[in-house]
Amino acid sequence: MTQRLDPFAAAPVQMQAWLDMSLKIAPAIEPDLLELVKIRASQINGCANCLNMHTADARKAGETEQRIYLLSAWHDAPVYSARERAALAWTDAMTLVSTMRAPQDVYAALAAEFTQEEQVQLTLMINVINGWNRLAVGCGLFYDGKPATARQTA
Repeated sequence: MTQRLDPFAAAPVQMQAWLDMSLKIAPAIEPDLLELVKIRASQINGCANCLNMHTADARKAGETEQRIYLLSAWHDAPVYSARERAALAWTDAMTLVSTMRAPQDVYAALAAEFTQEEQVQLTLMINVINGWNRLAVGCGLFYDGKPATARQTA
């Protein structure tokens, strides 16, 4: 991938605001679950940058290699809890909203596992990671190596 634009250099004020909001959006959701959500959306969107970053962050949050590797086939993998499955199904629906919409059964599973506040936080985080995916793919971003630099992209 060839970098087309460095959004942090081109629009530093807006990018800092986006980054700050991204880090505060879902304080009630478990960090390891948020990483699974970020990985799943990034898989769907084909964002190498965010996959690279969030698989590393998931490991730091205590995720196992097995659960990270099985995430692309989460529907059939028995290693995820009902809460995780509800979050992953909602991630799929919100990331693929143009084709999936928001099926009632997916929402019902979400509502059974998450408070209303958590539902909003999770939905906002899904929107945030989808935004980062689009920014990284569109700008041709791939940060590798230094965690402080990588953290800036999602």
